[in-house]
Amino acid sequence: MALVQLLLMHVSFTGALFAAVLLFLCIYLFSISSSSQNDGKYPPGPKPLPLLGNLHLLNLKKTYLSLWKLSKQYGSVFTVHFGPKKVVILSGYKAVKQALVNLSEEFGDRDITPIFHDFNDGFGITFSNGENWREMRRFALANLRDFGMGKKRSEEIIIEETQYLKEEFEKFEGKPFDTTQPVNLAVSNIISAIVYGSRFEYNNTELHRMVRRANTTMQMTGSASVQLYNMFPWLRCFVKNQKRIINNFREAFKQSEELVAGLQKTLSPQNPRGITDSFLILQQQKQGSSELGTLFHSKNLHCTINNLFAAGTDTTTTTLRWGLLLMAKYPEIQDKVQDEIDRVIGGRQPVVEDRKNLPYTDAVIHETQRFANIVPISVPRQTTCDVHLNGYLIKKGTSVWPLLVSVLRDESEWETPGNFNPGHFLNKQGQFVKKDAFMPFSAGRRVCLGEGLARMELFLFLTSLLQRFRFTPPPGVSEDDLDLSPVVGLTLNPAPHKLFAVKRS
Repeated sequence: MALVQLLLMHVSFTGALFAAVLLFLCIYLFSISSSSQNDGKYPPGPKPLPLLGNLHLLNLKKTYLSLWKLSKQYGSVFTVHFGPKKVVILSGYKAVKQALVNLSEEFGDRDITPIFHDFNDGFGITFSNGENWREMRRFALANLRDFGMGKKRSEEIIIEETQYLKEEFEKFEGKPFDTTQPVNLAVSNIISAIVYGSRFEYNNTELHRMVRRANTTMQMTGSASVQLYNMFPWLRCFVKNQKRIINNFREAFKQSEELVAGLQKTLSPQNPRGITDSFLILQQQKQGSSELGTLFHSKNLHCTINNLFAAGTDTTTTTLRWGLLLMAKYPEIQDKVQDEIDRVIGGRQPVVEDRKNLPYTDAVIHETQRFANIVPISVPRQTTCDVHLNGYLIKKGTSVWPLLVSVLRDESEWETPGNFNPGHFLNKQGQFVKKDAFMPFSAGRRVCLGEGLARMELFLFLTSLLQRFRFTPPPGVSEDDLDLSPVVGLTLNPAPHKLFAVKRS
């Protein structure tokens, strides 16, 4: 009843709209009855209510927890109706791996929900399919290798930024502070250097605008009202967050247009400074080409830039903030990390090559990603053809949601899935051990294309910060008082908190 009241609060039905809804309801009920699970071949799930589907079973403020709970009843592959839309949920390591890795082509398309279509219109990387997605992803991967992942230059960019971030922390002079903004600015500067070819000063208003806009957009995109909009697009006029998100992206496009215009004035085809330069050079080269030239247009450029900026900022920032909070929460683990850093590195700057000699530190970073579980539901997939999974038929074009929280907290894969335990990634000899069920970046053909860069950032930032500072709760706050309950948006952020960053002698 509460959900019905919520919908009625948002919608004032006119006579015409009411008639349209009744017609839609009749069609929907007919489709449900006519498809009646096809003799049990389709994945099982709770019986949907007319129009509302299974909304009465879902807490839209914590959708991932509702779905995880339903998986206990309906199994690792099951169906949930989000309003009139049928969605297949994948739960647990085995089911997710089978779909995303072993059947990566069959589960390889993106399900582009209304909110994502509104601001990407099928362009860019994250929310596109077909030839556009293949070409933009191919371009981005090639240029991330050149300007970001796997190159000495990217390591130098990150190391330089760690120095600025440490100086920023020192400005608080031992007073408790919120880590959100300084960490956000530092991480944003990494992707800015790779995309635009240069970093911003921390007091730069352009940088602050980009960061603030990205944060609010991620928060609003995961809100209950936007989830309702994705189910019932005709609610558009009544969903304020949808309008705010669209305004944010218009501002983001305008800002990227201004930055691109500045780069075009000094563009040198022989010396590209970043991904944007490379795109502009290709755009010039492919003018008149009938094959792919049409894909290298301004809309794809700005969608790709904003996709990279959003993906390269929020998740890494959030993980770093969780890492610092967990170090303050568990001082005995922080002690072990700092002892290992002191023993292996001493006072010199940490470099990527040090990772292999810091097994405990590496285990703590991996466990932070597993425990923090910042993307509990992978960005929705869509089946490219009819496919069978675990004995069930999933038809072509079906929306599929891989439940990553169920992988990172799978009781059959992790000894203590609900606890922060670096031992998950260590053997009896204290050596680092890889785990197949470690999927914070998702998996398969849609795996996060910036995974290599993010891993490098997490290692260099956390080792550099823990080498310099001791992180503790503010005065009057004990370790037990530090709250590990997440704030839910599109990603899971730490609850608002402040920490001490005490300079180590």
